[in-house]
Amino acid sequence: MIVLAVVVGASTLVVGIAIAVLLRALPSVRLQLTGLALVAVVLPLSSVTLSGLVMFHMGAQAEVLVVSAAAAATSIVGAIILTRNIVFHLEQVRAASHDLAAGDLGARAPEEGPSELAELAASFNAMAQHLEEVFDARRELVAWASHDLRAPIASLQAMLEAMEDGVVEPHHYLETLQGQVRLLSSLVDDLFEMACIDSGAISISLEPADMGKLVSACVGRHEIEARARGIRLRTVVRDDATWVACAPDKVERVLTNLITNALRYTPVGGLISASVTSGGGAVFVSLEDTGPGIAPDEMERVFEPFWRSDAARTPSTGAAGLGLAIARGLIAAHKGRIWAEPPSRGGTRICFALPALPGAMAPRGLSDAGCLESPPSFQRHAT
Repeated sequence: MIVLAVVVGASTLVVGIAIAVLLRALPSVRLQLTGLALVAVVLPLSSVTLSGLVMFHMGAQAEVLVVSAAAAATSIVGAIILTRNIVFHLEQVRAASHDLAAGDLGARAPEEGPSELAELAASFNAMAQHLEEVFDARRELVAWASHDLRAPIASLQAMLEAMEDGVVEPHHYLETLQGQVRLLSSLVDDLFEMACIDSGAISISLEPADMGKLVSACVGRHEIEARARGIRLRTVVRDDATWVACAPDKVERVLTNLITNALRYTPVGGLISASVTSGGGAVFVSLEDTGPGIAPDEMERVFEPFWRSDAARTPSTGAAGLGLAIARGLIAAHKGRIWAEPPSRGGTRICFALPALPGAMAPRGLSDAGCLESPPSFQRHAT
């Protein structure tokens, strides 16, 4: 009897493994699950039936066969129902993915069924939502770029036609033509840099840099422009240990974009204050102006390409609106974080944080003139 049990068990194992290997070659999940259900039911019942027939010496073979057949039929029906339920929810995800691939960005899969399939549908829907946002942003980017390119091109065309018709002398429009060409060149450069950031092709070569000296030098280069506009510039370095690993030219680009924006929106007699401090394993930089400020519900949108707010924050100087978007991309490439917040005295404050080099000073709070302590989400970016 023991020998028989061993033989039956070994035979069942060998046959089960062979069938499982064959099931992997089936072309669909439906067939694989159905085959698995049949094997999982028929194979154990066959071995039990065979053992029962031998043990009862064939005396009750009819009863054994009937019971085995009934159990097998019940199990197979249940397995087929379960398989259809699983495959049904998979089909819904497949249909939604087919619609998405065909261009329907609004396609979504029902988040129903077993938890794993519901999570799969939720992940698919999140991906589809992200794709829809990306395509919407791309359409908006093209629209704004076309708008901002069209204005200087039309201006250039009008001036060139006026000179060609002899209405004005060429030297009359020379300075204006140069200004429009510089504007176009700046916009094209910004668009190229945004494309590099979005594609991940931006190159960051890290080296140790003293953020306090970097900010002071960059602010100093704008002193003449600020004085001409009747605006005061101030730099406050609150700590000695403000060393970070960064690409100095990229950080200078960020600072230049922030200072240029602040100069554009700060009225005559206003103040722009740059502050640098360290704490919590990071170095914080803030640039605060006394301009009209930004609505609280628009704090996150200021970093979107070509973002426009109300008339108070919409530039009249022909700026393309890519400065803060480029700044966000460059800071993200440094594994840092940038955000906007309203100072208590009004105006706008833009802050960014970069991971500090080892040896930075211990964490400490900041006064209202500087950035707030690092938000919890910065730790995710800094790790």
